[in-house]
Amino acid sequence: MTPDRIATRPLLPGPPVAVVALLLGGCAFSVWPWSPNPTVTTKVSSEIDKYHVKTVAILPFEALASPQRIDPQSPELSVPGGVKGSNITVAIPQETERYDHPTATVPAQAAEKVMEMVYRKLAAREGIQVLPPSEAARVTRAAGPEAATQTPEARARQVAQRLSVDAALIGVVEKYRERVGSKLGADPAEVGFELRLVSADGSLLWVGSYYERQRPGNEDALGFLRRGGVFVTAEELAEDGVTRVIQKFPFGAPPTKYVR
Repeated sequence: MTPDRIATRPLLPGPPVAVVALLLGGCAFSVWPWSPNPTVTTKVSSEIDKYHVKTVAILPFEALASPQRIDPQSPELSVPGGVKGSNITVAIPQETERYDHPTATVPAQAAEKVMEMVYRKLAAREGIQVLPPSEAARVTRAAGPEAATQTPEARARQVAQRLSVDAALIGVVEKYRERVGSKLGADPAEVGFELRLVSADGSLLWVGSYYERQRPGNEDALGFLRRGGVFVTAEELAEDGVTRVIQKFPFGAPPTKYVR
C-alpha cells in the first residue's frame, strides 16, 4: 500500500461565541466555514475483506517518550519519524523540531488511561470478544527480553498467535497535555494517540488516529460550543477521542446502549 499523508488545514477565525449562539437555530452545522477540522483519521487495509476478526487482544499501550513541541499557534501534532514504522502512516504531518519552543513528554500513566478507555469501548461492541490488556501483558512478559527487541507489529502478531485470537490491537499515546487553568479560562488540553490492528498473520489491517488541541471560541466556535462552552480536561478530550475512533473500528457493531 502507498502511504497516505493527510494534511491539516489551517483553522479559519470564527465569530464570538455569543453571536454563534444567537444564530445556531437557523443554520446547519455543515455549512459553517469555521466548523472544526476533523481530528479523527482512519486507514483500512485493501485486504481487510479477507479477514473475519471475532477475537481481539489489546496490548499495553506505549507513551511516546520523545519530548514533543508545545506550540499554541499550531493545530498539528509533531511526531518523530521513528513512530512511523509501518506502511500505514500517522495521519498528522511530521514537522521538524524547533528548539526555540518548549517541549513536554507524555506522562507514563496517560498510556494506561487511554488503553483502559479503548478496552472499555471496544469490549462493548457487539460481535467481537476482546481480551483484557492483562492477558497480552502476561504473554509479553513470558516472552522475556526477546519482546523488547521486536517491533510493535511483530509483538502484536506473536501475542495474537499465542492467545489464539484473530488480531491484536496496539496503541501509542503521542500527546497528552493537561489543561492549565480553569474550565472558564485556560491553556487548553491537548491529546493525540494512534491505534493499530494487527492480524495473527502479521498484516496491518487498520489504523485509527486522533489529535486535538481544544480551541477557544473565537477560533473554533462550534467545536467550543460542542464542549459546553468550557475548556475540558485532557481526560475528557481523550474520552471523546476514543469514542470517535472506536466508532470507526472495522469489526463488530456499535453497542445498543451507550457505554461510558
